[in-house]
Amino acid sequence: MLDIECFTYLNRALESNLAPIVILATNRGICEIKGTEMMSPHGIPIDLLDRLLIIRLLPYSLDEIVQILAIRCATENIEIEEDALAHLATIGTRTSLRYVVQMITPSMVLAETVGKSKISKDEVDEISRLFYDGKSSAKILME
Repeated sequence: MLDIECFTYLNRALESNLAPIVILATNRGICEIKGTEMMSPHGIPIDLLDRLLIIRLLPYSLDEIVQILAIRCATENIEIEEDALAHLATIGTRTSLRYVVQMITPSMVLAETVGKSKISKDEVDEISRLFYDGKSSAKILME
């Protein structure tokens, strides 16, 4: 997280003739600005917040994840069965798109190891048991 000194620097940089385009990402609500005791939306000082264009992003739907995964498989010349693709997308709704995209290659390697040319639901299940997503890993560490 950025502190008040970083926000001060960004404010100054945005006032110059060669102002950069700055993209910030946050999921914080109203919280304290680091280095101060002030509360502000997203933990960003109000004077900087007034200069921002805020774009609300929503999670991908199941259908969108299926489409993204199908495009990724086609791009990488990986064949995947429809039920495996649907199962992978379902896992993606619980975890993240990044995690399920990263599962494609190990699933294909596993399928090739057992002599298949397409990824099936069995390979997706086995790979999801072998590799944890960030949330599952953090939960295991907490326990």
